[in-house]
Amino acid sequence: MQRVTLENETKVGLLYALKEFTKETVKGLILPVKRQKQDQREPSPRPAAVFLARLPDMMSFDKKAPFILHQAVTGEDGLKNANQRSGRESRPELQSSAVIRSVFCVYHPDEQEGGLTLLNIMEEMRIALLMHPILSGVFELNLKEGIDQMVYPETGERGTAPFYLGEMVTVWKLPPVTRIDAARVVRGWMPEDNNAAHLKDRIPKTDPKI
Repeated sequence: MQRVTLENETKVGLLYALKEFTKETVKGLILPVKRQKQDQREPSPRPAAVFLARLPDMMSFDKKAPFILHQAVTGEDGLKNANQRSGRESRPELQSSAVIRSVFCVYHPDEQEGGLTLLNIMEEMRIALLMHPILSGVFELNLKEGIDQMVYPETGERGTAPFYLGEMVTVWKLPPVTRIDAARVVRGWMPEDNNAAHLKDRIPKTDPKI
């Protein structure tokens, strides 16, 4: 029986897989870092840091730049037709997906270079995802939905210079959830799976009539 692994096959697992993929993708892009008041000398340029869900301190993004933040914003689970080709009988199966919002933030004292630096790191991610749309062998980028990108205003009342921000939205197919112990489910009881560690303490004893 397949083990239920929350870390590897859920939105949490997707975020961690995306984090490792992102770090590998942008490790060669060495970007400037803004000097802080407590710094005795100019900080060394470095690759973008990668965060999940939230920044450790959302009010200090200027101290974290350059960075990339991946967030799971929505998800969907539903029965959809598995067979789309003509001439084959369609059968519904449970399919799951997640929408990931990726925020990019870079720093640069020169506005033109700052805008180009932001675009460059976003392009690195876009191309890498299109070339390698499957992460950890289980999470698949939905290419039909495409990749949406937006660059935030850099100047004016809502401008962010000398920090430059943009975002990327991607849709991912999650591994299918297999219904376990259907005989108990149809009776309204919790499924019984000795390998499902997260259900162990809530599963009632097996009814001898089953």
